[in-house]
Amino acid sequence: MINKLHYISQQTATGSHTDNILAACDAGCQWIQLRIKNETHENILPVAIAAKKICDQYQASLIINDYPHIAVAVDAAGVHVGQKDMTVAEARAIVGADKIVGGTANTLEDILVHVKNGASYIGLGPFRFTTTKQNLSPILGLEGYHTILQSLRQQQIHIPIVAIGGILTDDIPAILQTGIHGIAVSGLITQTAARQPLVQHIYELLNQQ
Repeated sequence: MINKLHYISQQTATGSHTDNILAACDAGCQWIQLRIKNETHENILPVAIAAKKICDQYQASLIINDYPHIAVAVDAAGVHVGQKDMTVAEARAIVGADKIVGGTANTLEDILVHVKNGASYIGLGPFRFTTTKQNLSPILGLEGYHTILQSLRQQQIHIPIVAIGGILTDDIPAILQTGIHGIAVSGLITQTAARQPLVQHIYELLNQQ
């Protein structure tokens, strides 16, 4: 079961990845993606072990971004691969049939390739401009989501699509109306002081569908 709210970890001036993962889990997030860019396998592994420990305490699912071997090493729930990284099929070959494999997409074509390669879910974006990601793909907006989701329905393709990219709480109802399964956020949760009420409110919005 793919959760409707994905928290994507980030390091901030005031907290490490594990600090922010702990805070997100404590606020009620049940799905955590550890996303560390431009680091070595050796440096990411201890962070992944610590993240898994936190997620286990809170019974949250841990997904490792881009590093399937690390996902296997820490027994994470799965892996998420970006567009410029390995394919979903390659990641699936490493983590095995019973793990979750997500893939990033920007177009309908991207999604169809991921589906063919055995993806468990798709992270589709960006919804709007975001500073979290370098080399941003074209912005999709509500119209982009609507068009892509409509095409998937016409082709009888049913896979959980998770919206990502600069999403704010007020955007959620309109995003869900396009047929999106859920949302992935980072700064929205990391940068708020009152995390628990926010996470609760987001889940309420997501579960109205």
